[in-house]
Amino acid sequence: MNSTETKSQQLLLSTEECARALGVSPRKLWSMTFGDQPGLPYVRCGRLVRYPLKALERWVEEHQEGGESR
Repeated sequence: MNSTETKSQQLLLSTEECARALGVSPRKLWSMTFGDQPGLPYVRCGRLVRYPLKALERWVEEHQEGGESR
């Protein structure tokens, strides 16, 4: 299995990976997760916070604005 296959099968993203995927800073990601209006889905793995890829994809679709109507 090569690294591309491993990445495509990854279920949980680290804070850095999630921030990069969403195009925001890790600090902004943290506020989107735990700030005044938290909303990003996450999973706790002990002290670590991980972001489920499929849930993030749904979250982005649900918060999409503009363009064609759904």
